[in-house]
Amino acid sequence: MKKLYYATVCSHKEGFHRLKMQAKDIPNLISILRICTTIPVIWGLLQEWYGVTLVLFAIAGFSDGLDGFLAKHYGWQSRLGGYLDPLADKILLVSCFFALGWLGVIPYWLVAVVIFRDLLIVAGATAYHFQVSRLDAQPSLMSKLNTFMQMLLVLLVVLDKGAMPLPPDFLVGLIWATFATTVMSGVGYVWVWSCRAAINSDSN
Repeated sequence: MKKLYYATVCSHKEGFHRLKMQAKDIPNLISILRICTTIPVIWGLLQEWYGVTLVLFAIAGFSDGLDGFLAKHYGWQSRLGGYLDPLADKILLVSCFFALGWLGVIPYWLVAVVIFRDLLIVAGATAYHFQVSRLDAQPSLMSKLNTFMQMLLVLLVVLDKGAMPLPPDFLVGLIWATFATTVMSGVGYVWVWSCRAAINSDSN
């Protein structure tokens, strides 16, 4: 009887442990779902279904804050999540910028700057990781601000085309603010990685 009780207790503990491990994966699952929303969001934009697109993009934006909150509040942070979260943001945002540029809603030059900045960061991170030292995915404060500005621009541009027209001067100002944070965050990454590479080279 004691053996049966002990086996039952161990089984419950093991089941709880598995449940805990699954809970830690929730932020990563949310990031993956955000990547999956890219397809219907882009389809909605290209079909000019701005109302539906606005709702889907708002949900995706909310999920970006939700997975970060869960990871930090409950200690569900992981190295995979450190890569998945910004990757999900970039896939969604770059796709939206490309689609909105294709539709002529936002200027082509801003789309080019956004894409160039992301390509520069990916190339720089890859080179640093393989030629200098292992690189942990930790977005800078300016990068977080840039992501927020890009999301806000997409959200308000879609809102302007759909349910509520906005003052043109306001959108122009937002475009230039997004351009400024995009450039500053890209330059910031290059500067930080260059300094780290120089320090690492001197220490070796």
